[in-house]
Amino acid sequence: MAAAMGINYGQIANNLPSPENVVPLVKSIGASRVKLYDADPRVLKAFANTNVEFIVGLGNEYLSKVKDPASALSWVKTNVQAYLPATKITCIAVGNEVLTSNDSSLTGNLVPAMNSVHAALVSLNLDKQVTVTTAHQLGVLETSYPPSSGSFRRDLKGCITQILDFHVRTSSSFLINAYPYFAYKSNPKQIPIDFVLFQPNSGIVDPATNFHYDNMLFAQIDAVYYALASVGYKNKLSVQISETGWPSKGDEDEAGATVENAKKYNGNLLKLIAQKKGTPLKPNCELNVFVFALFNENMKPGPTSERNYGLFKPDGTPAYLLGLNGSTAVATNTSGGGSNTGTGGTAPLPPQGSSSGYLSISSASEGDLRLCKLL
Repeated sequence: MAAAMGINYGQIANNLPSPENVVPLVKSIGASRVKLYDADPRVLKAFANTNVEFIVGLGNEYLSKVKDPASALSWVKTNVQAYLPATKITCIAVGNEVLTSNDSSLTGNLVPAMNSVHAALVSLNLDKQVTVTTAHQLGVLETSYPPSSGSFRRDLKGCITQILDFHVRTSSSFLINAYPYFAYKSNPKQIPIDFVLFQPNSGIVDPATNFHYDNMLFAQIDAVYYALASVGYKNKLSVQISETGWPSKGDEDEAGATVENAKKYNGNLLKLIAQKKGTPLKPNCELNVFVFALFNENMKPGPTSERNYGLFKPDGTPAYLLGLNGSTAVATNTSGGGSNTGTGGTAPLPPQGSSSGYLSISSASEGDLRLCKLL
Protein backbone atom coordinates (compact mmCIF):
# COMPACT_ATOMS: atom_id res chain seq x y z
CA MET A 1 0.00 0.00 0.00
CA ALA A 2 2.72 2.47 0.96
CA ALA A 3 5.53 1.51 -1.38
CA ALA A 4 7.02 5.00 -1.27
CA MET A 5 7.03 5.09 2.50
CA GLY A 6 10.23 5.69 4.43
CA ILE A 7 10.79 4.85 8.10
CA ASN A 8 13.22 6.21 10.71
CA TYR A 9 15.04 3.40 12.52
CA GLY A 10 16.34 4.81 15.80
CA GLN A 11 17.97 2.63 18.42
CA ILE A 12 18.12 4.55 21.69
CA ALA A 13 16.91 1.49 23.56
CA ASN A 14 18.26 -1.62 25.28
CA ASN A 15 15.48 -4.03 24.31
CA LEU A 16 15.19 -3.90 20.52
CA PRO A 17 15.21 -6.90 18.16
CA SER A 18 18.37 -7.82 16.31
CA PRO A 19 18.64 -6.11 12.91
CA GLU A 20 18.11 -9.48 11.18
CA ASN A 21 14.70 -9.66 12.81
CA VAL A 22 13.89 -6.08 11.86
CA VAL A 23 14.02 -6.81 8.12
CA PRO A 24 10.60 -8.56 8.04
CA LEU A 25 9.09 -5.76 10.14
CA VAL A 26 10.18 -3.12 7.65
CA LYS A 27 8.79 -5.22 4.80
CA SER A 28 5.51 -5.83 6.66
CA ILE A 29 4.69 -2.10 6.63
CA GLY A 30 5.66 -1.73 2.99
CA ALA A 31 8.56 0.62 3.66
CA SER A 32 11.09 0.77 0.85
CA ARG A 33 13.41 3.30 2.49
CA VAL A 34 15.06 3.42 5.92
CA LYS A 35 16.78 6.34 7.61
CA LEU A 36 19.41 5.69 10.28
CA TYR A 37 21.01 8.12 12.71
CA ASP A 38 24.38 6.42 12.32
CA ALA A 39 25.90 3.78 10.05
CA ASP A 40 25.40 0.75 12.28
CA PRO A 41 27.30 -2.13 10.64
CA ARG A 42 24.89 -4.72 12.05
CA VAL A 43 21.93 -3.02 10.37
CA LEU A 44 23.71 -2.42 7.07
CA LYS A 45 24.81 -6.07 6.90
CA ALA A 46 21.35 -7.37 7.84
CA PHE A 47 19.67 -5.41 5.04
CA ALA A 48 22.11 -6.55 2.32
CA ASN A 49 20.33 -7.76 -0.84
CA THR A 50 16.90 -6.61 0.37
CA ASN A 51 16.68 -3.67 -2.10
CA VAL A 52 15.72 -1.36 0.80
CA GLU A 53 17.25 2.10 0.31
CA PHE A 54 19.21 3.64 3.18
CA ILE A 55 20.03 7.09 4.43
CA VAL A 56 22.93 6.67 6.85
CA GLY A 57 23.70 9.32 9.45
CA LEU A 58 26.85 11.04 10.61
CA GLY A 59 26.29 12.44 14.12
CA ASN A 60 26.63 16.09 15.06
CA GLU A 61 29.58 15.37 17.32
CA TYR A 62 31.64 14.19 14.34
CA LEU A 63 31.25 17.23 12.09
CA SER A 64 34.48 18.81 13.31
CA LYS A 65 36.38 15.63 12.39
CA VAL A 66 34.92 14.93 8.97
CA LYS A 67 35.41 18.47 7.72
CA ASP A 68 38.98 17.19 7.33
CA PRO A 69 39.09 15.55 3.86
CA ALA A 70 41.20 12.59 5.01
CA SER A 71 38.80 11.82 7.87
CA ALA A 72 35.80 12.15 5.56
CA LEU A 73 37.36 9.77 3.03
CA SER A 74 38.12 7.23 5.75
CA TRP A 75 34.57 7.46 7.13
CA VAL A 76 32.98 7.00 3.69
CA LYS A 77 35.21 4.02 2.88
CA THR A 78 34.45 2.32 6.19
CA ASN A 79 30.77 3.13 6.58
CA VAL A 80 29.43 3.42 3.03
CA GLN A 81 31.69 1.95 0.37
CA ALA A 82 32.25 -1.24 2.40
CA TYR A 83 28.53 -2.11 2.17
CA LEU A 84 27.91 -1.25 -1.48
CA PRO A 85 26.41 -2.51 -3.67
CA ALA A 86 24.76 -5.25 -1.56
CA THR A 87 23.22 -2.70 0.81
CA LYS A 88 21.53 0.09 -1.11
CA ILE A 89 22.94 3.18 0.62
CA THR A 90 21.72 6.18 -1.39
CA CYS A 91 22.31 9.13 0.94
CA ILE A 92 24.42 10.37 3.86
CA ALA A 93 22.78 12.78 6.32
CA VAL A 94 25.57 14.88 7.79
CA GLY A 95 24.33 16.10 11.17
CA ASN A 96 20.74 16.44 12.39
CA GLU A 97 18.93 19.73 13.17
CA VAL A 98 22.28 21.49 13.41
CA LEU A 99 21.09 25.01 12.57
CA THR A 100 18.62 25.08 15.46
CA SER A 101 21.11 23.64 17.98
CA ASN A 102 22.27 27.13 19.02
CA ASP A 103 25.84 25.88 18.78
CA SER A 104 27.83 28.24 16.55
CA SER A 105 30.85 25.93 16.25
CA LEU A 106 28.57 23.08 15.15
CA THR A 107 26.85 25.34 12.62
CA GLY A 108 30.20 26.55 11.31
CA ASN A 109 31.37 22.98 10.72
CA LEU A 110 28.26 21.80 8.89
CA VAL A 111 28.88 22.98 5.31
CA PRO A 112 32.62 22.14 5.38
CA ALA A 113 31.73 18.64 6.61
CA MET A 114 29.12 18.21 3.86
CA ASN A 115 31.65 19.36 1.25
CA SER A 116 34.34 16.97 2.52
CA VAL A 117 31.98 13.98 2.57
CA HIS A 118 30.78 14.78 -0.95
CA ALA A 119 34.39 15.18 -2.14
CA ALA A 120 35.15 11.76 -0.67
CA LEU A 121 32.28 10.26 -2.65
CA VAL A 122 33.54 11.94 -5.82
CA SER A 123 37.04 10.56 -5.30
CA LEU A 124 35.59 7.06 -4.89
CA ASN A 125 33.33 7.53 -7.93
CA LEU A 126 30.25 7.08 -5.74
CA ASP A 127 28.74 10.58 -6.00
CA LYS A 128 26.24 9.56 -8.69
CA GLN A 129 24.67 6.90 -6.45
CA VAL A 130 25.10 8.43 -2.98
CA THR A 131 24.07 12.02 -2.19
CA VAL A 132 24.87 14.17 0.83
CA THR A 133 22.37 16.22 2.82
CA THR A 134 21.43 17.32 6.35
CA ALA A 135 18.07 17.36 8.15
CA HIS A 136 16.58 20.56 9.58
CA GLN A 137 14.00 21.24 12.24
CA LEU A 138 11.00 23.27 11.05
CA GLY A 139 12.28 25.95 13.41
CA VAL A 140 14.66 27.14 10.66
CA LEU A 141 11.60 29.03 9.40
CA GLU A 142 10.90 32.47 10.81
CA THR A 143 7.34 32.48 9.47
CA SER A 144 5.23 29.57 8.29
CA TYR A 145 1.72 31.00 8.33
CA PRO A 146 0.14 31.63 6.00
CA PRO A 147 2.23 29.15 3.97
CA SER A 148 2.83 31.72 1.21
CA SER A 149 4.68 33.92 3.72
CA GLY A 150 7.13 31.12 4.55
CA SER A 151 10.62 32.47 5.15
CA PHE A 152 13.85 31.40 6.81
CA ARG A 153 15.13 32.89 10.03
CA ARG A 154 17.17 35.96 9.18
CA ASP A 155 20.11 34.88 11.34
CA LEU A 156 20.31 31.56 9.46
CA LYS A 157 19.98 32.82 5.87
CA GLY A 158 23.73 32.97 5.25
CA CYS A 159 24.24 29.35 6.25
CA ILE A 160 20.99 28.19 4.63
CA THR A 161 21.96 29.64 1.24
CA GLN A 162 25.34 27.87 1.40
CA ILE A 163 23.50 24.61 2.06
CA LEU A 164 21.02 25.27 -0.76
CA ASP A 165 23.87 26.02 -3.16
CA PHE A 166 25.38 22.69 -2.15
CA HIS A 167 22.08 20.89 -2.85
CA VAL A 168 21.73 22.43 -6.30
CA ARG A 169 25.37 21.71 -7.15
CA THR A 170 25.20 18.07 -6.01
CA SER A 171 21.55 17.30 -6.94
CA SER A 172 20.62 16.39 -3.38
CA SER A 173 17.39 16.96 -1.45
CA PHE A 174 16.49 19.47 1.27
CA LEU A 175 15.37 17.56 4.39
CA ILE A 176 12.94 18.94 6.96
CA ASN A 177 11.59 17.39 10.18
CA ALA A 178 7.95 18.43 10.59
CA TYR A 179 5.69 17.57 13.53
CA PRO A 180 2.14 18.97 13.59
CA TYR A 181 1.86 17.21 16.96
CA PHE A 182 4.03 19.86 18.61
CA ALA A 183 1.84 22.68 17.39
CA TYR A 184 -1.25 20.89 18.70
CA LYS A 185 0.43 20.06 22.03
CA SER A 186 1.33 23.74 22.49
CA ASN A 187 -2.23 24.95 21.95
CA PRO A 188 -4.82 22.14 21.97
CA LYS A 189 -7.73 24.47 22.73
CA GLN A 190 -7.26 26.53 19.57
CA ILE A 191 -5.98 24.03 17.00
CA PRO A 192 -8.69 21.66 15.71
CA ILE A 193 -7.48 18.12 16.27
CA ASP A 194 -8.93 17.04 12.91
CA PHE A 195 -6.74 19.60 11.12
CA VAL A 196 -3.56 17.98 12.46
CA LEU A 197 -4.76 14.37 12.06
CA PHE A 198 -5.80 14.56 8.37
CA GLN A 199 -9.43 14.07 9.38
CA PRO A 200 -12.33 15.84 7.59
CA ASN A 201 -12.41 19.52 8.62
CA SER A 202 -13.11 22.96 7.18
CA GLY A 203 -9.39 23.77 6.95
CA ILE A 204 -7.80 27.14 6.22
CA VAL A 205 -7.35 29.30 3.13
CA ASP A 206 -4.11 31.12 2.38
CA PRO A 207 -5.33 34.66 1.65
CA ALA A 208 -2.45 35.37 -0.75
CA THR A 209 -2.86 32.30 -2.96
CA ASN A 210 -6.42 31.13 -2.24
CA PHE A 211 -5.01 27.64 -1.69
CA HIS A 212 -7.12 25.57 0.70
CA TYR A 213 -5.32 23.49 3.33
CA ASP A 214 -7.17 20.74 5.14
CA ASN A 215 -4.17 19.57 7.18
CA MET A 216 -1.25 21.20 8.95
CA LEU A 217 1.52 19.03 7.47
CA PHE A 218 0.72 20.21 3.92
CA ALA A 219 0.73 23.80 5.16
CA GLN A 220 4.14 23.23 6.75
CA ILE A 221 5.57 21.64 3.60
CA ASP A 222 4.37 24.46 1.37
CA ALA A 223 5.76 27.02 3.82
CA VAL A 224 9.15 25.38 3.24
CA TYR A 225 8.73 25.62 -0.54
CA TYR A 226 7.80 29.30 -0.24
CA ALA A 227 10.78 29.92 2.04
CA LEU A 228 13.05 28.32 -0.58
CA ALA A 229 11.53 30.57 -3.25
CA SER A 230 12.03 33.64 -1.07
CA VAL A 231 15.81 33.16 -1.15
CA GLY A 232 15.94 32.40 -4.87
CA TYR A 233 15.49 28.63 -5.00
CA LYS A 234 12.04 28.27 -6.51
CA ASN A 235 11.66 24.88 -8.25
CA LYS A 236 15.40 24.25 -7.96
CA LEU A 237 15.43 21.31 -5.54
CA SER A 238 13.29 18.62 -3.99
CA VAL A 239 12.03 18.62 -0.42
CA GLN A 240 11.81 15.48 1.71
CA ILE A 241 10.08 15.18 5.06
CA SER A 242 12.83 13.35 6.93
CA GLU A 243 10.77 12.96 10.11
CA THR A 244 7.10 13.20 11.00
CA GLY A 245 5.01 11.19 13.40
CA TRP A 246 2.71 11.13 16.40
CA PRO A 247 3.24 9.63 19.87
CA SER A 248 0.89 6.93 21.16
CA LYS A 249 1.48 7.84 24.80
CA GLY A 250 2.46 10.95 26.74
CA ASP A 251 2.49 12.67 30.09
CA GLU A 252 -0.60 14.33 31.56
CA ASP A 253 0.37 17.69 30.07
CA GLU A 254 0.98 16.22 26.59
CA ALA A 255 -2.36 16.78 24.92
CA GLY A 256 -3.30 14.39 22.12
CA ALA A 257 -0.61 11.76 22.74
CA THR A 258 -2.87 8.72 22.47
CA VAL A 259 -2.98 5.43 20.59
CA GLU A 260 -6.09 6.53 18.70
CA ASN A 261 -4.53 9.80 17.51
CA ALA A 262 -1.24 8.14 16.54
CA LYS A 263 -3.21 5.58 14.53
CA LYS A 264 -5.16 8.33 12.76
CA TYR A 265 -2.11 10.49 12.02
CA ASN A 266 0.13 7.78 10.64
CA GLY A 267 -2.69 5.79 9.03
CA ASN A 268 -4.08 8.83 7.20
CA LEU A 269 -0.58 9.97 6.23
CA LEU A 270 0.18 6.60 4.65
CA LYS A 271 -3.09 6.77 2.70
CA LEU A 272 -2.04 10.14 1.29
CA ILE A 273 1.36 8.72 0.33
CA ALA A 274 -0.32 5.77 -1.38
CA GLN A 275 -2.67 8.11 -3.26
CA LYS A 276 0.40 9.98 -4.56
CA LYS A 277 -1.24 13.16 -3.36
CA GLY A 278 0.74 16.38 -3.43
CA THR A 279 0.31 19.65 -1.53
CA PRO A 280 -1.80 22.57 -2.82
CA LEU A 281 1.34 24.30 -4.10
CA LYS A 282 2.88 21.12 -5.54
CA PRO A 283 -0.12 18.92 -6.46
CA ASN A 284 1.89 16.79 -8.89
CA CYS A 285 4.82 16.24 -6.50
CA GLU A 286 4.42 12.98 -4.61
CA LEU A 287 5.00 13.14 -0.87
CA ASN A 288 8.49 12.07 0.09
CA VAL A 289 8.13 11.14 3.76
CA PHE A 290 10.01 9.22 6.44
CA VAL A 291 7.72 8.32 9.33
CA PHE A 292 9.14 8.59 12.84
CA ALA A 293 9.68 5.92 14.03
CA LEU A 294 10.03 2.18 13.67
CA PHE A 295 10.23 1.40 17.41
CA ASN A 296 9.34 2.84 20.78
CA GLU A 297 12.76 3.65 22.26
CA ASN A 298 12.88 3.21 26.03
CA MET A 299 16.14 5.09 26.68
CA LYS A 300 15.26 8.40 25.04
CA PRO A 301 15.30 11.25 27.56
CA GLY A 302 12.57 13.84 27.93
CA PRO A 303 8.79 13.54 28.31
CA THR A 304 7.00 10.19 27.94
CA SER A 305 6.02 10.98 24.35
CA GLU A 306 9.68 10.83 23.26
CA ARG A 307 9.71 7.11 24.05
CA ASN A 308 6.44 6.33 22.29
CA TYR A 309 6.63 7.32 18.62
CA GLY A 310 7.13 3.77 17.37
CA LEU A 311 4.89 1.86 15.01
CA PHE A 312 6.21 -1.21 16.83
CA LYS A 313 6.90 -2.23 20.40
CA PRO A 314 10.34 -3.70 21.11
CA ASP A 315 8.97 -7.26 20.90
CA GLY A 316 8.00 -6.63 17.28
CA THR A 317 4.25 -6.43 17.86
CA PRO A 318 2.44 -3.36 16.49
CA ALA A 319 2.00 -0.44 18.88
CA TYR A 320 -1.35 -0.09 17.07
CA LEU A 321 -2.79 -1.46 13.85
CA LEU A 322 -2.55 0.76 10.79
CA GLY A 323 -4.46 -1.55 8.46
CA LEU A 324 -1.58 -1.84 5.99
CA ASN A 325 -1.46 -4.57 3.40
CA GLY A 326 0.79 -7.50 4.13
CA SER A 327 1.03 -9.76 7.12
CA THR A 328 2.23 -8.43 10.44
CA ALA A 329 5.64 -9.80 11.17
CA VAL A 330 6.78 -10.44 14.71
CA ALA A 331 10.43 -9.97 15.51
CA THR A 332 12.24 -12.00 18.11
CA ASN A 333 13.97 -9.96 20.77
CA THR A 334 17.46 -11.36 20.50
CA SER A 335 19.80 -8.49 21.15
CA GLY A 336 19.93 -5.05 22.66
CA GLY A 337 19.88 -2.23 20.14
CA GLY A 338 21.35 0.49 22.31
CA SER A 339 25.02 -0.22 21.73
CA ASN A 340 27.21 0.29 18.73
CA THR A 341 30.84 -0.23 17.99
CA GLY A 342 32.84 1.41 15.26
CA THR A 343 34.52 -0.51 12.50
CA GLY A 344 37.61 1.61 12.18
CA GLY A 345 38.46 4.77 10.32
CA THR A 346 39.59 8.14 11.63
CA ALA A 347 36.01 9.24 12.33
CA PRO A 348 34.49 6.33 14.26
CA LEU A 349 30.79 5.61 14.33
CA PRO A 350 28.92 7.64 16.91
CA PRO A 351 27.40 5.62 19.72
CA GLN A 352 23.68 5.05 19.32
CA GLY A 353 21.66 8.15 20.04
CA SER A 354 24.67 10.26 20.95
CA SER A 355 23.85 12.85 18.34
CA SER A 356 22.34 15.75 20.24
CA GLY A 357 20.09 16.51 17.31
CA TYR A 358 18.31 13.18 17.71
CA LEU A 359 17.94 12.79 21.48
CA SER A 360 15.05 15.22 21.62
CA ILE A 361 12.84 15.21 18.57
CA SER A 362 11.76 18.77 18.12
CA SER A 363 9.41 21.46 19.33
CA ALA A 364 6.81 23.68 17.75
CA SER A 365 8.21 26.40 15.55
CA GLU A 366 7.19 30.00 16.05
CA GLY A 367 5.28 29.86 12.78
CA ASP A 368 3.17 26.97 14.04
CA LEU A 369 2.38 28.88 17.21
CA ARG A 370 1.18 31.81 15.14
CA LEU A 371 -0.95 29.37 13.16
CA CYS A 372 -2.42 28.14 16.47
CA LYS A 373 -3.61 31.63 17.29
CA LEU A 374 -5.19 32.12 13.88
CA LEU A 375 -7.05 28.82 14.05
